[in-house]
Amino acid sequence: MTVQQHATMQTVLAYEDDPGAPLRENVPVRRPVPQLDTQPFPTAISEAAPQPDSAGPGTPAFRYWVAADALSTGCQMWGPLVPTGTQWVPSVGRVLPVHLDEGVDLNAFYDRRSLKFFHQRVEGVDVFSGGSPEIVRHELGHAVLDALRPQLWNAATHEADGLHEAFGDISALLTALQVESLRTAVLTQTQGRIEQSSRMSRLAEQLGWALDKVAPGAAEPDCLRNMSNRFFYRDPVDLPPSGPASMLTSGPHSFSRVFSGAFLKVVAGIFRQQDGQDQAALAEAGRIAGQLLVDAVVAAPVVPGYYAQVAGHMIAADQNRHSGKYGPSLRSAFTRHGILSVNAATSLTAQEIAHRGAALAEATPGGRDEDSLTPITVQGAEYGIKGPLTLFAPGESRRFGVAGSDPAGGSVRPADPEQVATSYLEDLLRRGRIEIPAEHRTDVAIVDDSPRLKTHEIARSETAGGLALVRRCFD
Repeated sequence: MTVQQHATMQTVLAYEDDPGAPLRENVPVRRPVPQLDTQPFPTAISEAAPQPDSAGPGTPAFRYWVAADALSTGCQMWGPLVPTGTQWVPSVGRVLPVHLDEGVDLNAFYDRRSLKFFHQRVEGVDVFSGGSPEIVRHELGHAVLDALRPQLWNAATHEADGLHEAFGDISALLTALQVESLRTAVLTQTQGRIEQSSRMSRLAEQLGWALDKVAPGAAEPDCLRNMSNRFFYRDPVDLPPSGPASMLTSGPHSFSRVFSGAFLKVVAGIFRQQDGQDQAALAEAGRIAGQLLVDAVVAAPVVPGYYAQVAGHMIAADQNRHSGKYGPSLRSAFTRHGILSVNAATSLTAQEIAHRGAALAEATPGGRDEDSLTPITVQGAEYGIKGPLTLFAPGESRRFGVAGSDPAGGSVRPADPEQVATSYLEDLLRRGRIEIPAEHRTDVAIVDDSPRLKTHEIARSETAGGLALVRRCFD
């Protein structure tokens, strides 16, 4: 591009990563006008597009371009990594609609029809979830993972939910790595040790600040979640369903931090293995790690102990793509967070991968929601529900005999699929996340009448032939 062409190129103002908390606000940067019709993941914002450079921070026009830039860069990042033929799930259609302000809430969600964002005024500050590139890219990550592995949508397992939330945070991270100025800033801030806490590892500083004001302890001190963490794997059936941000729970946003923390260390390890240690090498490390993750989630069986299977399949993908070059970084990251036990990580030799992983090259995205899941019927009356209830449990066959780490040594024995599914159901009830229509309730049904968003409902399912636990959205 010539100097004259650059001077006349239209640009917009946008944030590199997040608006920032009120006392640590980030400064907008100039970005090329976003292109939303990006294949294979086109998006469309429902609001009319304003003129580029039509307004600054605090205006609807500015928030539009912030979201548009986040969507554009996110789709441009994921597009080259996914298998040919990947597309949004059928209920979305060809183009994913995006609604930037659907009302008052400190939330955002993907519901298989669109992405929805909200706003709320907190201590005099108007917090718009759609005004944060990180939140937009996180929600976009849910839609991308749904396109790759729709079976996770109704899977009654904490680890599938946790992986979905981790994938969203990873989407925000990897898309941020598309911005050269942010890569340079992060390398300076961390002195090249990118596994340390930084603007890149901290997700949604502004929303985290707002949540902490409304519900103290609901977010981390300086952000919503931080990928630079030390959370160690525990079987989620043994974790409490909720708690402050400082502790690990089975809640999907909390439990996601185990995997996202390991993934940040994967990127850091791959970065250290690059020939150079500059911003271009950091971009390449993100691309490599993202490709290995995509390969893994497409191929990994949906089972109890799902995190370990995804980790094992990332190691297998590295063996297939790079002859195991990045295996040391992967094994180190996943054992440090307990996602793989030491003996599980060392069992994944080149010979074992070649023996067990012949089907990896044939794995393709898509399929029906209930593919890879095992319908399990439980007595609904035990949960305040009339009649039998179907749960879609993780029941595929493991390809690799790997598992998470037992703190006492060796591997954790994963719970059986029925225990995983019923524990998942009970946790949703405890957190008040299931909508139970009146006609399906018994006299002792556990009903949460608070305005909190319900992520699931009890509804009739053709697949189940009766009542089933079905998902409404990822929030």
